[in-house]
Amino acid sequence: MILFGERLDTRSCSGLLVIGDPHVGSRRPGRRKDVLWPQPVLSKLEHCVGLANARDLAVVILGDLFDRPVETDEALKNQLIRILKSFKHRPVVNVGNHDIQHMTLTDGDTLALLGLCDVVDVVATSAPVAAYDIGGRRIGVGMTPFGQTIPSDIRGSFTDVDWQAWFTHHDIAFDGGYPGAVPPFAIEACDLLVNGHIHKTQKGITAGRTRWLNPGNITRQSVDLVDHVPRAWILDAGGNLSPEALPFEADVFDLTGRLIEAAEGAVVAEAVESAFVTLLQAESPTELRRSGDGSILRDEIETRFHAEETSEVVRAIVRSLLGEAVERHARS
Repeated sequence: MILFGERLDTRSCSGLLVIGDPHVGSRRPGRRKDVLWPQPVLSKLEHCVGLANARDLAVVILGDLFDRPVETDEALKNQLIRILKSFKHRPVVNVGNHDIQHMTLTDGDTLALLGLCDVVDVVATSAPVAAYDIGGRRIGVGMTPFGQTIPSDIRGSFTDVDWQAWFTHHDIAFDGGYPGAVPPFAIEACDLLVNGHIHKTQKGITAGRTRWLNPGNITRQSVDLVDHVPRAWILDAGGNLSPEALPFEADVFDLTGRLIEAAEGAVVAEAVESAFVTLLQAESPTELRRSGDGSILRDEIETRFHAEETSEVVRAIVRSLLGEAVERHARS
């Protein structure tokens, strides 16, 4: 079901299982070195099914269920659907930036199909979503998808509730301000705001009566998350969010080019500038458009490596950087 602001009936459960940004996709992130992808993501979701069903937990996914708006791998979509339909309580899914091609969810997005087929309940418009009866306490829950305005006042969203929570998918300034980030603010009648989108677990901030939390995602896609521990989180009747461990492998990133002896720094930096950066700045926009996967530019770089007898250390760094550039181009 796709929800465009209508409220659901009260749902009874023992708590909410909050799942951060799965990023399910057939394309393996650039520095991940898993042999089978996206099996690590699907395994975590399967673990969540067992956890939720065993403890009678309703399920909330914070956005970015998919890594791309249009997932073309039919086998992967079928696997994911089987997993999602295994939850006792149908998951409620916020819409993240990776789920949409345009400003809002459309029929051209894969997530819309899952909603229309009643695999999940998709929240497409910022609004109150559902009330949950958790251990005799009634909790009102609303959501704001990516790109839509977080409300400053949710009074009147629900009647006869003990407290209210809101789920978002936004750039929030948890760890200091940065351009475009929304600083946490007091939301009238909102006791708890839980955010997706920011992949690392953040320290909570309280503004007025509103406590802002960011649990972090379950899929580590980039090396800046090497120390991040993927967890699901259980929200109880008192508004407490507690972590639940998920299965994961610690050593999943190719760190080539990231770990360099300090003494080599200046030499390597100069060589990289000579062998790669100038060439990439001059030619990558054209060549990446021509080949799509960077193969034309890669051939030119390899030719230059051979001609200049470039060291293996520098070659490894440059190849890694080219892979990142191609990945960024594919996402744009």
